[in-house]
Amino acid sequence: MKIQKEIIEFEKGKSFKLFAPSLKNCFFWHYHPEIELVYVEALNGIRHVGKDISGFTDNELLLIGSNVPHLNFDYGIQTECRQLVLQFKENFLQDIILPIPEFENIRLLLERSYLGLSFSGETKKQVVEKLHNIKDKDSFSSLIGLIEILQILAGSKEVKELNNEDTRIKWFLNDKIRMGTIYNYIHENYNRKPNVNEIAMIVSLSTPAFCRYFKKQTNMTFTDFVNNYRINQSKIFLLKNSSVTEVCFQAGFESLSYFNKLFKKHLGETPSEFKKKHLNKIEIN
Repeated sequence: MKIQKEIIEFEKGKSFKLFAPSLKNCFFWHYHPEIELVYVEALNGIRHVGKDISGFTDNELLLIGSNVPHLNFDYGIQTECRQLVLQFKENFLQDIILPIPEFENIRLLLERSYLGLSFSGETKKQVVEKLHNIKDKDSFSSLIGLIEILQILAGSKEVKELNNEDTRIKWFLNDKIRMGTIYNYIHENYNRKPNVNEIAMIVSLSTPAFCRYFKKQTNMTFTDFVNNYRINQSKIFLLKNSSVTEVCFQAGFESLSYFNKLFKKHLGETPSEFKKKHLNKIEIN
């Protein structure tokens, strides 16, 4: 469960691939030299790209640069989840496109992708439609479609940088601790009282050393991470139509007022507002 290098193979005569992976309960904390565009649809999920750990609701479109560690986006999702992943070689545009002035915006986009880029709004809608369109096309038409997608992303203002520093693999290579062990511990204990001393002992660190390590890896304290995970889980419960009070205690919070306050701080709306906003537009399976 240590960080893994994914070996990506391309069909002969192709410099990119578009596919629909499904890993679900597999914890795949990995990196690869190839640049990746991911679209995922789910009621709720976790995105962990570089140091950024946050949740998404409904769907997410991300561009992840070369050698940036990330977790598979269907990890831990118990409801229906669909993904489209487009991977292309780090340098496949270098000789043909990058020297051409008209593709300057695409060059800048790819250079910036090491931060992890999340796209929203009309940009996301257009790109997803094009991803579906190029799925069954011949190689050349798909390549033209990919360039069009990159041009849309390059010109978009509907983008958020997930990291504010370089988190490529060179930064993570000295990590000997298994992040998967920490994720599993929190997942199994978030609705009780996760104990920092206990998890520190599990991964063979003193508590102060674990706290330093965890803050360095995630830019969060252990307590903040647990609360973030609880908020993410509470969104799942709310989307299953549980009451706010039920969700509060299901997610491990002991105070309804604190749960409401923290939820609003994270999402900008109360649990009731979130539930009303999202429950009407999804179909629970």
